[in-house]
Amino acid sequence: MANFTIDELSIPATLDDESAPDFVHMIEVVGEVDELSYGNRELYYEPAEELPDYNDRFYPYRVFLARVDGSIVGRGLYKADLDENNDSAWASVSVLPDHRHRGIGVALADRVEQVAREYGKSKLLAYMGVQPTAGEQLPSPTGFGSVPADNRDVKFLLTRGYTFEQVERLSRLPLPIENLDELVDDATSASGPDYALHTWVGSTPERWLEDVAVLITRMSTDAPSAGLEQPEVVFTVERVLALDERDAASPRTRLVAGVEHVPSGTLVGFTVLSVPSQLDRNVDQYATLVLHEHRGHRLGMLLKVANLQHLERVAPGHPAVVTFNAEENRHMLSVNEAVGFVPIGMEACWRLNL
Repeated sequence: MANFTIDELSIPATLDDESAPDFVHMIEVVGEVDELSYGNRELYYEPAEELPDYNDRFYPYRVFLARVDGSIVGRGLYKADLDENNDSAWASVSVLPDHRHRGIGVALADRVEQVAREYGKSKLLAYMGVQPTAGEQLPSPTGFGSVPADNRDVKFLLTRGYTFEQVERLSRLPLPIENLDELVDDATSASGPDYALHTWVGSTPERWLEDVAVLITRMSTDAPSAGLEQPEVVFTVERVLALDERDAASPRTRLVAGVEHVPSGTLVGFTVLSVPSQLDRNVDQYATLVLHEHRGHRLGMLLKVANLQHLERVAPGHPAVVTFNAEENRHMLSVNEAVGFVPIGMEACWRLNL
């Protein structure tokens, strides 16, 4: 059994900082583990793309590195909203395959759970990529999806007292879409004259700052989260501006589509695409939401296809768009499928009561 050490990473402010090489190495290790877990590398973000997120002052991270002979072989991650009233935190443990079965994963998980207890958190949430296999399945409590009961990561989390709560589907949309203009026209007609579409690149227009704060806050509670009981993450205009600043520090470009309820003059839905600078890499879609009081007008479809059209105008040539949705979110999955998304992977969502 190889000896290992665990130390905490000093998260660099820039990739020129003294601790930046460890940060870069850590991102590569996690990318390798994720590729094995999900069965693809569709989700990979480069170190320069990840770094601004790790420096979010409203959502601080703590990162623990496992080393063997000085080389990073694993990572334990803790993150939580800065709001002291938020009783939840998020955890992740990644260990390279050649260094498993040596107690490294256990030691990293112990450290992360200890930190959560020190901060007074009552539960930890964890998301884990898993590939489907034949054999006995552990069904999701939502009634949608399952994970292989003999998966080593599934067994690891169950042994530590985590409960399996939800399956999220990873979907991929090949680009370009031949009938995209037709899809946009159909969705625009179906939404009716009370709704108007807006798109922008990068920072949020001043006119929409307060509305975007409401939408992001509602995103934390309105998206299906099963027994995870995702906490409300309250966004203010200040926090939206900080998010804009954070994203501006990334080499990726943020494309946003929002839909306005014309009679009230407020945004009632939005969706976001995160676009890498390299044309041979996938675009990431996240944060699609329509306020429940405005559903039933095909606004979800309008937002999706309009932002894809926006992508073709601003940054054409990428191979695909990837996105996650809860398996029980049948409405949004049907929208995605109608556009052309196909499932390529899944992740299991877990909860630990501390």
